[in-house]
Amino acid sequence: MIEPEMAFTDHEESLVVQENFVTHVVQSVLKNCRAELETLGRDISKLENIKAPFPRISYDDAIEYLHTQGFDIPWGEDFGAPHETSIAERYDKPVFITNYPAGIKAFYMKPDPNRPEVVLCADMIAPEGYGEIIGGSQRIDDPELMEERFKEHNLSQETYQWYLDLRKYGSVPHSGFGLGLERTVSWICGLEHVRETIPFPRMLYRLYP
Repeated sequence: MIEPEMAFTDHEESLVVQENFVTHVVQSVLKNCRAELETLGRDISKLENIKAPFPRISYDDAIEYLHTQGFDIPWGEDFGAPHETSIAERYDKPVFITNYPAGIKAFYMKPDPNRPEVVLCADMIAPEGYGEIIGGSQRIDDPELMEERFKEHNLSQETYQWYLDLRKYGSVPHSGFGLGLERTVSWICGLEHVRETIPFPRMLYRLYP
């Protein structure tokens, strides 16, 4: 994973960083590795369009769209690969799915001040059926709210005391995200399976290199 954590950065600013970062990576690959992409048989025209800004769809709107596509998925359930693929097929760029229900996301994600049942988060879904390549959010910076989350998730206060102390002694609003390196390489190169991006992948009959 590539995991930036950014101080004094809210959710909206984090999304801009993410889309600019992915744009830079794709355009740099096109500039410096075009011959390699051609050797792999990659359709380069699909990458040339990858430039910020990226489209965004809320979790609510995504659920409504999936219902029109015949998926029987209730509000509050996480998306699987078929759901993400169906949503991504509407776009020729990566798409952000924003504001997931708090119940299916990590305890440290900041609730939306106007709607606390959802959090200030987003998953970036790559086009062409490659699925999620980035997950990120604004983090909780309120120590009292963080303590509430510990209780809700049955987390040991002793184990996570250091995490709480970070909020007690001078925290600032901050956001972060994680980009899956192998997934991103798989998408950019147009590979059939993510294991092709890993030097020593674990497979059915091989656990060790």
